[in-house]
Amino acid sequence: MRDQRWGRMAGILWQAGLRAILPARCSGCGVITDTAHALCSDCWSVLRFISDPHCVCCGYPFELASDDGTVLPDGLLCGNCIRQMPVYDRARSALVYDDHSRDYILHFKHGDRTDMAPVLARWMMQAGRDIWPDAGMILPVPLHTTRLLYRRFNQSGLLAQALSRQTGLPFYPDLLVRKRRTRSLAGLGVASRRKVVSGAFEIRDRVAERVGLDGARVVLIDDVLTTGATVSACGRALKRAGAMQVDVVTVARVVR
Repeated sequence: MRDQRWGRMAGILWQAGLRAILPARCSGCGVITDTAHALCSDCWSVLRFISDPHCVCCGYPFELASDDGTVLPDGLLCGNCIRQMPVYDRARSALVYDDHSRDYILHFKHGDRTDMAPVLARWMMQAGRDIWPDAGMILPVPLHTTRLLYRRFNQSGLLAQALSRQTGLPFYPDLLVRKRRTRSLAGLGVASRRKVVSGAFEIRDRVAERVGLDGARVVLIDDVLTTGATVSACGRALKRAGAMQVDVVTVARVVR
């Protein structure tokens, strides 16, 4: 018992020493904060989090009320989903993709700020709260091997791994692969994006058999949902291989 007390005390002192030498900093601007992997009040205040009401399918946010003050009901579909339902079943995003959220994502994705993964994953955890209860596995949108070697990490993989720890869902980074290196989708329209990523993803059959993809409910993780072309291409490959349901959770989404 005495050894346990001394062990706990040593752990507390060790953590206090670390905080003194390496204080917690805001994941956005870097100022010292009270909590690790958190944001200061200034950084928090400029982010636009997506909340209800939103499209029950793709998660597109609606205005909170109509012009006459009537609150919109739950369970509505947006115009795009009414015209054509997406390949995936549901999509949820934590933030509106704007100048502020773009800075966070670019720092994480291209600035080697892998320390931001836990805080981004916490926001995604909340955004996908209606998805996690019936999910069976978590997969990241994969990078092509050459791009992965250049970047040294897959940002979607880090987010998926963090969400796996938070939800307890299994994480399979090698089930879905990008078999063809595609050009950047920046600046392309919907049709062009779909054409570029068409057939770019495939399933590793041996892994699929081992993890039980047939009949599974899959959650696909990515950083930004723009037109949905990439996650749709992934969802199409997963469903052809036997997945029963494919949901999508991202850090942010474009809202036009």
